[in-house]
Amino acid sequence: MKFDTLEPVVLDVDVPELHLPRRSLGTVVHVYRPQAFEVEFVSARGRTIALLTLKASQLRKATDADLVCVSRIGTGSAGKVTSQTPSRRTKRRG
Repeated sequence: MKFDTLEPVVLDVDVPELHLPRRSLGTVVHVYRPQAFEVEFVSARGRTIALLTLKASQLRKATDADLVCVSRIGTGSAGKVTSQTPSRRTKRRG
């Protein structure tokens, strides 16, 4: 699937090490190649929570049918930028 810079996307896998659940809303901030993307996830107040390099298979396009909800993340992690590629054990849930 193709994603463009600044496009909203939905995480299609859990990233437990960063407390990011499947269905988290992010924004593509850089396209590395057709199937690799830098995606930023922010708090409700706009602070960067995580900056991840993800594959297209780990994302889906956000649609008008998606409702944005608020969920709490792990204590003390808000405002701490984490940049990484999720581990291989991060699995897509069906």
